[in-house]
Amino acid sequence: MTQLPLSRRGFLIASMAGAYTLLSQHPVWAKLVPDARPTGKLSLLNAHTGERLTVTYRDPTGGYDPEALQALNWILRCHYTNQVAAIDPHVIDYLNLVDHRFGGNNEIQIISGFRSPEYNRLLREEGRHVARHSLHLQGKAIDFAIPGVELTKVRRAAMNLRFGGVGFYPSRGFVHLDSGRFRLW
Repeated sequence: MTQLPLSRRGFLIASMAGAYTLLSQHPVWAKLVPDARPTGKLSLLNAHTGERLTVTYRDPTGGYDPEALQALNWILRCHYTNQVAAIDPHVIDYLNLVDHRFGGNNEIQIISGFRSPEYNRLLREEGRHVARHSLHLQGKAIDFAIPGVELTKVRRAAMNLRFGGVGFYPSRGFVHLDSGRFRLW
């Protein structure tokens, strides 16, 4: 059988398909390939309000559900002022990836999501060591714990993902995630 030469377009398509397959298997690149991410489902408990939410916010093709994102924005609002902000889907995905490291479907206890400038200022005045320009103010950070999972294990899982910032606050009982650059404290 005679093999026909591959056109430039055919070669590019085959190359892209091969690269997609290889990259989606690599742990660093898998975060960037929607099909390689776990299902976008979270169960949350707001520690301050007692509200619970179980929501599928991203479909298997990587598309976000606007109504589910609004529900996440609400439960992750500033509990001090009730101010709601758009939470960055990347930090939500980061939280989801950490949850899946422990089997998924855990009820995640939210300590802090979005923080209003007023609340952030109050925490600073109380000496809580919060950043003046915290990513919480931009909806790009979440402080949380997974009941039944040691904080050191949660921290290690988040660090290994290298998806954004990871702060460790064992005396306060939570781990901080953000969608900024990868850094540890």
